[in-house]
Amino acid sequence: MPASRARGLLYALAGAAIGAAAARAAYAAFTRGRPADLSGRWTRKNHRGEPITLLEGPAFAAGAGAAAALTPGLPGRVRAAALLAGVGSGAVGAYDDLYGTTSSKGFKGHLTALARGEVTSGAVKILGIGAGGLGAAALVSRGPVDTLVNGATIAGAANLANLFDLRPGRAIKVGLLTGGPLLAAALLRGSPATAALAAVPLGAAAALLPEDLGERAMLGDAGANALGALLGLAAVTKLGRPGRYALLGTVVALTAAAEKVSFTKVIAGNPVLNRIDLLGRRPADPA
Repeated sequence: MPASRARGLLYALAGAAIGAAAARAAYAAFTRGRPADLSGRWTRKNHRGEPITLLEGPAFAAGAGAAAALTPGLPGRVRAAALLAGVGSGAVGAYDDLYGTTSSKGFKGHLTALARGEVTSGAVKILGIGAGGLGAAALVSRGPVDTLVNGATIAGAANLANLFDLRPGRAIKVGLLTGGPLLAAALLRGSPATAALAAVPLGAAAALLPEDLGERAMLGDAGANALGALLGLAAVTKLGRPGRYALLGTVVALTAAAEKVSFTKVIAGNPVLNRIDLLGRRPADPA
């Protein structure tokens, strides 16, 4: 095995392990002593109407942030970009989790409200994630055009991941299915830094997947935004210019489609996607 591949594998294993351990430790600390009835500001109703904690999200952001700070093999600028993208997106997502309203929905709804002078929590999140994405991109990009493209991709990926957080485990599964090939490509092509960067959110997400599938917790905006932002950052550090343009176009297209089409209905109507979506989940309640 070439030295770069061996180094990348070691860095990836370290990143995944640190991310998993830190996320589990953060989740245990955040949920310790919480009442059994899940009352409190971090509680929401899931798709079944059952109370569920949102503390999985801050646990993911904290665990991935700790791993980004501690994982070997990350250059200083990449490490700083990961902390800015992941922790920054998680922080503004947590703000929306706690103070968000349903008066405006979707990307278009929040921007429309902002245009008429109403600053919604969703608009704060969009602007915050956008600023964090541009800041992270500036640390890993060459020139203003690359910074704009990469920043839009990071921010768009953060928002897109959140659009999948509507059923147990779905957002994490999407993250694993998209981040896994990215990690494999980084390992095969001998890109140790990208391998380490991609492994961090994958390890943290995989460690929290049992809580998500068991419907004890959910990522919420804090966790889903952080997961998408970190995977978006890993992608833009690895892909060439054509690949990054294609990725940005895909993210924009899917985000626009979500304004008109229900991802849940599309997944339910496709046998393969539906099987993956239901894997590991509780069976549906009888009618």
